Amino acid sequence: MKADIQEILLDEEALEKRVSELGAKISEEYDGMNPILIGILKGSGIFLSDLMRKITIPIEIDFLKASSYGSSAQSSGVVQLENDLSVDVRGRTIILVEDIVDTGNTLKYLLERFASLGAVEVKVCSLLNKAGRREQNVVADYIGFEIPDAFVVGYGLDYAQKYRNLPYIGILKKEIYQ
Repeated sequence: MKADIQEILLDEEALEKRVSELGAKISEEYDGMNPILIGILKGSGIFLSDLMRKITIPIEIDFLKASSYGSSAQSSGVVQLENDLSVDVRGRTIILVEDIVDTGNTLKYLLERFASLGAVEVKVCSLLNKAGRREQNVVADYIGFEIPDAFVVGYGLDYAQKYRNLPYIGILKKEIYQ
């Protein structure tokens, strides 16, 4: 797998440091509250696991599966909700945990959905932000790293279900996905 990586963009040390900072910030801002962290599967799984261990206040977690990519390197623009929540979010504070905000299609869909379900507040914590690819006017409240317009994998992010288990985030060679 390493031979498929053009460049390591974020190493393990940088990821651990930034996740700790995000956990501390969320703990401070939500002290005395009990937010629900909602991980967007599958990409956010590793990030959510590390993040929640850095949060020092009571939290709940849940997951849903939504995507506009499938096995492609390009967003289809159509969001598919494959698995839904198991908790009622009415009257609750939610922190959506995303691996990456790219086009913003999935995030826009989810923000509108949670508002319609009666969530009191919905914040977004994204490990990566690729603002240059944005198609929707959405903003993450907590951002781990701003990254260039490159196809990245590792630390939960995949291409065709591969590379998620890399302990770093790397830029995938173009010949792999084109």
